Amino acid sequence: MKIHKEGHLILTGLLVMLAVANTVIFTFMSSMQGFALSFLTVSVIGYLLILWFFRLPIRTIAENNNHVIAPADGKIVAIEETVENEYFKDRRLQVSIFMSPLNVHVNLFPVAGMVKYYKYHPGKYLVAWHPKASESNERSSVVIENGEHSVLVRQIAGALARRIVCYARTGEQVRQGQELGFIKFGSRVDLFLPPEVNLNVKIGQKVSGKTSVIASFN
Repeated sequence: MKIHKEGHLILTGLLVMLAVANTVIFTFMSSMQGFALSFLTVSVIGYLLILWFFRLPIRTIAENNNHVIAPADGKIVAIEETVENEYFKDRRLQVSIFMSPLNVHVNLFPVAGMVKYYKYHPGKYLVAWHPKASESNERSSVVIENGEHSVLVRQIAGALARRIVCYARTGEQVRQGQELGFIKFGSRVDLFLPPEVNLNVKIGQKVSGKTSVIASFN
């Protein structure tokens, strides 16, 4: 397991800050040994939790142009046919994956192909499972064209997630399972698929990015 590059600066700064704080407390508050030890314990636990959040597990993928893989770790919270108004402007099958703060937060390209569209939208910070979050919250939308099919991936900020990172750029060729971006501290990813796909997941199911197959094309 590695640490994702998005966490390097945060983890380094936090480590320095905690080291300085603990040094000051143990130096100038030596008479309050109980407090100093408690602060050290909280510092270590807090740092390990942040370190865990930025983990990047090493996973292998069997690339398959007929499959749509999970673009993120999390739980399936919505499966519905809806009208996608930003790019396709027609009916699509929406599959939503909620990522808790304990999930791996790297986002992946669910299919290989060419990035036909990318747009960042500033917005609100409703809880990620809110029905209007897909159209009202801060978000990034990416469309990948894979032969006869196109898939839209939408990164959505939540109440805790205030930083969406997206690496996609219009016109580039991408591989299935390649990093699409990262969302910090709790969020959601929506997939908009052709309605005729064969769905392989159900509400409440937990999925793993790069290894779980969300759907397959006919």
